[in-house]
Amino acid sequence: MEKLSDFYEAVSDAGNYIRKLKDRGRKVLGYFCSYTPEEIILAAGIHPVRLFGTEGNITLADAHLQSYTCSLARGALEDALSGRLDFLDGTVFPHTCDTIQRLSDIWRLNTNFGFFADVVLPVKLNTESAREYMKDVLQRFRADLEKGMGVTITDRALEESIEKYNMIRSCLKTIYELRSTDPGILTGSDLHAIVKGSMIMDRDYLLGRLPEVIEMLEEKEFSTGTGGKRIVLTGSICDHPDIYTIFEKSGGVVVWDDLCTGSRYFEGLTGTDGDPVAAIADRYIERQICPAKHMSNTVRGENIVEMVRRNNARGVVFLLLKFCDPHDFDYPYMKEFLDRENIPSMLLEIEDQLPSEGQLMTRFETFIHML
Repeated sequence: MEKLSDFYEAVSDAGNYIRKLKDRGRKVLGYFCSYTPEEIILAAGIHPVRLFGTEGNITLADAHLQSYTCSLARGALEDALSGRLDFLDGTVFPHTCDTIQRLSDIWRLNTNFGFFADVVLPVKLNTESAREYMKDVLQRFRADLEKGMGVTITDRALEESIEKYNMIRSCLKTIYELRSTDPGILTGSDLHAIVKGSMIMDRDYLLGRLPEVIEMLEEKEFSTGTGGKRIVLTGSICDHPDIYTIFEKSGGVVVWDDLCTGSRYFEGLTGTDGDPVAAIADRYIERQICPAKHMSNTVRGENIVEMVRRNNARGVVFLLLKFCDPHDFDYPYMKEFLDRENIPSMLLEIEDQLPSEGQLMTRFETFIHML
């Protein structure tokens, strides 16, 4: 869509977009997970960009990773080894799963991007020591970033960075809420471009651009008349804008999601009082968790049921990246919660390429008809 062309340009060719930032003297760090402390990176004057994997064939990465490794890890390594990530000054690896932890070792030994950091955050978040441990890890990352990149990160710079991210997250949540209320004001692929673009584009630019998008949505400048049976999408990452279009052709519409490239990216604001690093740690403790973290035996199931109820959804589609162990292990437990509440669900396993549109249409239409 022309009014969102800047988002689509950034999403369609992130490398070209980031290289333009590099030409203006910006340093760039790549990251893999929504638990990456972007506020600290931005406070260092460095641009954070999420890595999504490759759109090309995977050949070089196969020398280092087994074929049963998820396509995100294999694709990102392929881009690194082939030179398509030459704009990076470094990479940050939060420990979210065994695959990413092992990928960080392979990355460190086989690439030469300069800065490298493992950010091993706590897994259990419901203990008294978790908050303090989380804060200590973030403080260590701050110190490593200062030393490795030759910068000073002041508390004032952190406070300004937190304020920026709070505004960005608030805007993204508002866009989601507006579309949940009236799905016809924005297509799913447009929403995907906005959210993914927010993980790529210059954050200062976003601060001015996202409020403009909200204003246009409130005035229904994007109105498409999209309707259909309301669905919640859940899983890890979604790098397939076409899937939203196929849903809509099948008679459904995604009104909310539980994705780390969706609502989990912007859910929860960071406190603005006291120690800024402690405030970032508090958000990670209190925000909606993914299967890589543990808060209680029921919180994930309760969250998805509440999400369905709050958004008046009719069913849930599990969009699971093949060989993603945390989400694969999480699925039976999550489905059990939905079954108990009589909420229909469907499982779709994907890789870097989607199945054919005809195959997906048949499956989606069957599910939508059942709703």
